[in-house]
Amino acid sequence: MIDFDNILFNINISSGMPHPGALLVAEPFLKDQHFGHSVILLVDYAPANNAMGIVINLPTAYTLQGLVKGIKQEKEIPVWCGGPMSCDRLYYVHTLGGLLPGAKEISPGLYIGGDFEAMIEYVNSGCPLEGCIRFFIGYSGWSPGQLDEELRNHVWAVMEIPEKDRLLTGSHESYWHRHVKLLGDEFRGWLYHPLNPQMN
Repeated sequence: MIDFDNILFNINISSGMPHPGALLVAEPFLKDQHFGHSVILLVDYAPANNAMGIVINLPTAYTLQGLVKGIKQEKEIPVWCGGPMSCDRLYYVHTLGGLLPGAKEISPGLYIGGDFEAMIEYVNSGCPLEGCIRFFIGYSGWSPGQLDEELRNHVWAVMEIPEKDRLLTGSHESYWHRHVKLLGDEFRGWLYHPLNPQMN
């Protein structure tokens, strides 16, 4: 007999270990407005210290043109919600490396921040943005031990970045579903739980 309850409702599944550059994939029943069906890029993590991450796939109504002076691109550039902390600050995750001096390398070939004027110059030059750089307001943070406790409670599944060239592409629901599928067959039951149960 097929154990449907275990397939559909089990979140007690072991996954990877957290580290800078890893992804946290939210379990399907997490209903927080910032973290429901979210995928978070861990920027900083060390046991017993604060942790920091950026929600990669939560859209906002903001555009870069509306937040930053000097952006000359006509096509609206979306700004995403990185989390509920420091929502008056702009962050950018990118693969541009030395093109933005001072950027911090999170993992090989993946960076956060960097020279602000160089970022504006890059955007205004008409160079590719999709897949290369994504903009966020706010970030996600955990106090010492908090993330470890959430991981013990299986709030998040930890995975390596499966497709670095696609990390900064995709939208909210499709993004989460894509990464749950890449977690493997053990997690397939998660896919049957929409963020809005009324969609069932």
